[in-house]
Amino acid sequence: MPDLFKPLIAPPTWTEGKSQALQLESTLQDLPLCQFQVDLNQTGWDLAQVFEQHPRLSGAILLDQQQFIGVISRRRLLEYLLHPHGVELFLSQPLSVLYSYSRCEMLHFPSETTILVAAQQALRRSPELQLEPILVQTSDQGYCLLDIQALNIAYWQIRGIETQVRYERTQIEMIQSDKMANLGRLVDGIAHEILDPVSFIWGNLSHVSGYCQDLLNLIDSYEQLLPDPPAALQQQRQQIEIDYLRQDLPQTVESIRAGAERLSKLATSLQNFCHIDEVYPKPANLHELLDNILLLLKSRLSSEICFIKRYGHLPPVTCYVGQLNQVFMNLLSMTVDTLLTQAVSRELDLDLKSGEGGLTSVAPEFQPTITITTQICLVTLGDRHQRWISVCIANNGPSLTPEAYQQIKESFSIKRRTLKETSLSVSYQIVTAKHGGKFEVYSPCRGMDSSSLHAGGSEFEISLPLV
Repeated sequence: MPDLFKPLIAPPTWTEGKSQALQLESTLQDLPLCQFQVDLNQTGWDLAQVFEQHPRLSGAILLDQQQFIGVISRRRLLEYLLHPHGVELFLSQPLSVLYSYSRCEMLHFPSETTILVAAQQALRRSPELQLEPILVQTSDQGYCLLDIQALNIAYWQIRGIETQVRYERTQIEMIQSDKMANLGRLVDGIAHEILDPVSFIWGNLSHVSGYCQDLLNLIDSYEQLLPDPPAALQQQRQQIEIDYLRQDLPQTVESIRAGAERLSKLATSLQNFCHIDEVYPKPANLHELLDNILLLLKSRLSSEICFIKRYGHLPPVTCYVGQLNQVFMNLLSMTVDTLLTQAVSRELDLDLKSGEGGLTSVAPEFQPTITITTQICLVTLGDRHQRWISVCIANNGPSLTPEAYQQIKESFSIKRRTLKETSLSVSYQIVTAKHGGKFEVYSPCRGMDSSSLHAGGSEFEISLPLV
């Protein structure tokens, strides 16, 4: 028999990885990997010697003339040695004989594969292969072995981290939801307090208008009966400018009426926007929701931005009003910011060109425009057609760059939302998960004439099913 302690030329080596700093996106290269290669011409005694000296070693990578052939594990070697006459058949023979008997399907991954993906696929293996090591292909086209026990430990560590992250995220969401609910109640109370005095003004304006008209009629009657009043009355009449007062007093009352009406609409819009959704959705008029949002954004809008409403005939839509208000607010606010930024950049560009002192061509007129289109569309689901509501918010601003468009699309995924939520990802979640609808982004806008001077823009389409 060969000497059991005969040293081999190339002992196994391990890369310890980064097992102490695992994260949700950790890959197989962060785990301890073993690099141990054996030629097929070596005997079973040589391999048994290495397994005896290195208890951590789970298997060996077999090579034939420096070409990868397969893997033989410690467990399979021991199983075949326990067979009748296994020692005589396999220990003295080359490893090619043993591999011809123990050949099996080996699970292998690139080193960039995440631990979560590799562990989930390893758990789907048949029971007789559950304890087999995993082959990992490194970036330099080499091969290493990963012990299944190390993979399972890392997998459950990451699952623990994932559970903790979800727990903390749920706590943050609960705190944020409670904070937003309290803020909604506060704003709703303030709007209610505003509406009370406004209703007093509104209710008394008709009486004030009538009283003023009666007093003016009385003055006219006095002037007809006393065409030549005393000098003191003449002087007082000139001081109060009675002719101007007759013209301005009705206009003043009408201005107060318009201001009270505007304040009433603003307070009502605040109440509707801060609507706290109940457990079940309720029918709502989408046109009223959009108009309320536009009224709230009126302070941020400049005369340069033009709004075009192409409202179709829509039935009431069953939805969560408060959450849908948030979606419309997010989209319209982002659209307004985009157009205002473009307008400022355009003005600065014109100022710089005019400051150069040279001849500059007259810049073509450009009207920043936001177009809101609502309509009923048919959606094919399987073998039947269903009516859906479509709300499109488009602008003629600059198109999204491919990088920005890709970032928006990636923010809709669950993985990206776990890392960082944006207003668009929240809107996508509300439309798709909460309402069972669709949320699409187009840039440039659909139907935009590519030959147009200002072709481009972006468009957000919200589609909701009609119940």
